[in-house]
Amino acid sequence: MALINHQVRLAARPVGNPKRSDWNFTEEPVGDPGPGGVLVKVLQLSLDPAMRGWMNEGKSYIPPVGIGEVMRAGGVGKVVASSHATFKPGDYVGGGFDVQEYCLLDEGQAKRAGLHKIDLRMGSLSQWLNALGMPGMTAYFGLLETGQPKAGETVVVSGAAGAVGQTVGQVAKIKGCRVVGIAGGPDKCEFVVKELGFDACIDYKSGSVKDGLKQHCPNGVDVYFDNVGGEILDTVLTRINRKARIVICGAISQYNNTTPVKGPSNYLSLLVNRARMEGIVVFDWADRYPEGVKQIAQWIREGKFKSREDIVDGLNTFPETLNMLFEGRNFGKLVLKVADE
Repeated sequence: MALINHQVRLAARPVGNPKRSDWNFTEEPVGDPGPGGVLVKVLQLSLDPAMRGWMNEGKSYIPPVGIGEVMRAGGVGKVVASSHATFKPGDYVGGGFDVQEYCLLDEGQAKRAGLHKIDLRMGSLSQWLNALGMPGMTAYFGLLETGQPKAGETVVVSGAAGAVGQTVGQVAKIKGCRVVGIAGGPDKCEFVVKELGFDACIDYKSGSVKDGLKQHCPNGVDVYFDNVGGEILDTVLTRINRKARIVICGAISQYNNTTPVKGPSNYLSLLVNRARMEGIVVFDWADRYPEGVKQIAQWIREGKFKSREDIVDGLNTFPETLNMLFEGRNFGKLVLKVADE
């Protein structure tokens, strides 16, 4: 029986939070791979805040998803048919598979999608979308290369219980830093401290971030890894030390704004403290991913590193599941399960 591929396509540019009507659910027959091609059964997809930016028209670090195109997403899956020299049926692979059940790639598309084998002895499928995947690489290289933490310094990370934040904090602890997280809700804060080993966590939903920073960062902030932007970024800027490094990874608090993005009003703190604020995009370190994967996998084996994934089942739940990110309802790395192995 011929395979049918179910897909989620962008139907309209969202205004504010994406709605189900912004998506079209389509189906089409699955073709066979041509010379050098690969057919992948998609098992799990990574849902990330950056996806909201990819829906917008305008200049960015990556072209927007076109109206009518299958929504862009990274994923993990299993090769079901191949005429590619590197990939064989049964291989577990990762890459840019998009929001669909099957991904058919020719040789050129396989290269552009970053198709690569994954070793389940190093981590589970969901860990390959979390600590061993794009969020982990974002955190690892963004912190170490751009944040440049030194032992004894204080590192603050927002979105601390999320995919990037949990890795940032654990890497900073391994490097000998004092680590303070910012997260929403007592359960997430307890997880960050008791499970991940942060020194403290500030609950922005129940108290003052400014007061929390005064309490838990009495000697100021040396590195701030920002995943949320907005008021929290502005508040942290009032507590930075001389020569502090602020890593701009994301601004999830601003992604669904229908008004202009709110920039930091306290930016002159950068001048006074001779501090540096720098944006990061994970693709800049693509040639070094194996280095990051190897190190984090070793820490996992040694029991020094934990990862938490929030897995939601079903391709048809994609619109509502994606919005969990922007409503703060996910606990850990958000993963959409498309199919069983």
